[in-house]
Amino acid sequence: MDSAQTYWRDRALLEWQVELGATEAILDAPLDRYALETVKPAPKVAAPANAPSPTLPVPVETDAVGDATRAAESAGDLPALAAAMQAYDHCELKKGARSFVFSDGNPAARVMIVGEAPGREEDRAGKPFVGRAGQLLDRMLAAIDLGRAHEDPARAVYITNVLPWRPPSNRTPDAEEIAMMLPFLRRHIALADPDLVVVMGNTPCQALLGRAGITRLRGQWVEVLGKPCLPMFHPAYLLRNPIAKREAWADLLDLNARLKA
Repeated sequence: MDSAQTYWRDRALLEWQVELGATEAILDAPLDRYALETVKPAPKVAAPANAPSPTLPVPVETDAVGDATRAAESAGDLPALAAAMQAYDHCELKKGARSFVFSDGNPAARVMIVGEAPGREEDRAGKPFVGRAGQLLDRMLAAIDLGRAHEDPARAVYITNVLPWRPPSNRTPDAEEIAMMLPFLRRHIALADPDLVVVMGNTPCQALLGRAGITRLRGQWVEVLGKPCLPMFHPAYLLRNPIAKREAWADLLDLNARLKA
């Protein structure tokens, strides 16, 4: 195999590892742990009979949800909320993500869309819904004369996610991650104050409705934080299941009718 073939093979392997989420090298050479010398424990020395008992540190339990709630409630506007979320250190996803993904679109929009979490392209761009699913979303919105670039709040949308950091390999966020970021999402909705909320996919349904099963929930208007809310299929689901676009179109028409009512 010549050098050119070796280069493209190695590059393909590297891109495959990055796609799986392996984006950080721990060591520059393999480590043979069986060859390491065993460290012998230090001999115990008896303490004097009259020596005071050692004071053991008291374990401190981290209240991740409580800290998130206090940080979210202290934010008086959207920039302050973004800063509070960026400063929040309890979510381990923050350590592996490339970008903090807060929102996109017009904050004054009548419609606020809540997705699940950033994917690979969103993590690179620092904006929600910019990959293939985001491109499909833009086409869906344009079909009813809505768009994130509209300056008119009546036809604009504002977009965010339950999680601002990408989970490794685009896995589904777990219950603990959703719980600790939920106070920020609730505050985000309160500060943006849209007329209507659209939740796309199971994760935002689980977070805001306390229920999953988007195939049963979609198309049924519910109430979230005092606002009308429409569950819809996530565009990524539509890419995998094109037959579901018929139901998505019906939901879009329903959303448009509610806006015109």
